[in-house]
Amino acid sequence: MLIVYVPRGSSLERLVVGEPGAIADNAVWFDLVTPTTAEDKLLERVLGIAIPTREEMQEIEVSSRLYAENGARYMTAILMCQSDTASPRTTPVTFILTGHKLVTVRYDEPKPFSLVSNKLGRTCTPTISGEAIMMDLLDAVIDRAADILERAGADIDRASHDIFEPEGRRVDRTITYRYILRTIGRKGDLTSKVRESLVSIGRLVLFLANEADALKWPKEMRSQLKVMQRDVTSLSDHASYLGNKVTFLLDAMIGVMSVEQNNIIKLFSVAAVVLMPPTLIASIYGMNFKHMPELDWWFGYPMALVLMLIAAILPYWFFKWKKWL
Repeated sequence: MLIVYVPRGSSLERLVVGEPGAIADNAVWFDLVTPTTAEDKLLERVLGIAIPTREEMQEIEVSSRLYAENGARYMTAILMCQSDTASPRTTPVTFILTGHKLVTVRYDEPKPFSLVSNKLGRTCTPTISGEAIMMDLLDAVIDRAADILERAGADIDRASHDIFEPEGRRVDRTITYRYILRTIGRKGDLTSKVRESLVSIGRLVLFLANEADALKWPKEMRSQLKVMQRDVTSLSDHASYLGNKVTFLLDAMIGVMSVEQNNIIKLFSVAAVVLMPPTLIASIYGMNFKHMPELDWWFGYPMALVLMLIAAILPYWFFKWKKWL
């Protein structure tokens, strides 16, 4: 699908262009969403640039993601998608700046695109350019990454509280541990994806800052790029911190589960040791030998019961005295 944004007074009008359709000359933003070959060829013919394929967008070399060709700047970044769901994912998005026009190529629906589209559809400057739209998109992408990290940090803090909760709180430990492990795994995966996205965005912003002189960007826009660089750096550091915290919580969770398992095994071990002497006494008096004088005693049976009780109490008392229980 090819979506074209054309200035109309103080807003941008969103137009969906069919494969054989015409494109307005004053369009400033061309958004290719899962484009067909015909849509690629149409835009290449109108703007005189090459549109990268999906395979080219997925290449990980920096030289394949950030480069200039025939006066156009090609920049590919990894953006977050479906971050509010249980299965977040990343997708490559290519930004192309050519002649004060912006071309975006994507195969998913990152939320910043809809936010910026709605914002510019309500109000924008009459002289808006592709560069200004790209700055709005990058700003929305960085804000979105910050929101994701804030929510992930809150969820990780809750998981930390559940792991190190005060003793005496009665909960189903099996369900709680399973939930905590699932939460830690999901937030760790989400954090790593956000950090991957921030690294690619940081490279893109640095590339733009280096190209600002050649593009003859105004001072205000260059200052905005510097602010974005600082924001990306701080968010990357925060993502690294959350990643380290997730690793710590995972180790702590495994340690807590090991302690719980050891306590269970300890109880079985103590029970076995406590019952061993009474079992020995019962086994002795259960043997069928002719000459066992205790069998003829009228108090033999009560004596055996008392011996078994004493034999069970003594090991238990000894374990308590040694503070093994």
